[in-house]
Amino acid sequence: MGKLKPPFHGNATRSSAALPEQILRRRYARRREQTDYSEATRNQYIGYNDHMTFYTSKGDDGTTNLLGEGRVAKYHERIEAVGTLDESTAALGLARAQCRDPHSSGILLEAQRDLYKLMAEVAATPENAEKFHFIDAARVTWLEEQTDELSKLVEMPREFILPGDSVAGAALSLARTIIRRAERRIVELFDGGEIKNPDLQRYLNRLSSLCFVLELLENKAAGQKTTLAKE
Repeated sequence: MGKLKPPFHGNATRSSAALPEQILRRRYARRREQTDYSEATRNQYIGYNDHMTFYTSKGDDGTTNLLGEGRVAKYHERIEAVGTLDESTAALGLARAQCRDPHSSGILLEAQRDLYKLMAEVAATPENAEKFHFIDAARVTWLEEQTDELSKLVEMPREFILPGDSVAGAALSLARTIIRRAERRIVELFDGGEIKNPDLQRYLNRLSSLCFVLELLENKAAGQKTTLAKE
């Protein structure tokens, strides 16, 4: 087992910055006492899920792997960002399963696959991030192009709207809010120097805008007028 790496803190001056490392070291020490770390066992432990079961039990101590050397606490800000991106992908899937307009499904599927790759870059340790780099200015441009084209098919409201005029539209509104939360988590990591790719936050920002336009499109496909927030 490699040497335990400390969590990647964006602000090392915080008084509590060392606390997660202390917790991890105590847990790691207990795990070493309770486990036979023979060479065979060590090799099995390093593999994520060698026997392809639906669980591994490796996170029972409250830590999880990064894409690279070391483990961090499950409440670490990087893991929080990855989890929120995972929520975003699931929310897009819920919307995709209910879309009526023929434009929507393919666009959402491609966005889900982009988020899968974006998650990998966020989950990678700083020294490994470049290996997982996929989201760039071209992918941001793709989102902008989709949004611009779909905008020609709907009437853009001049006021705030309320979700719920169609099932798919409501699902897209929920997805949009989760993606905006993911964007906030990525901005936090970027400002803290934990990630270096500025296109990650740009991608999420444009994706949330695309979800808004798709919501309008799905309301239209369902034969429903979008409800304004003001009566």
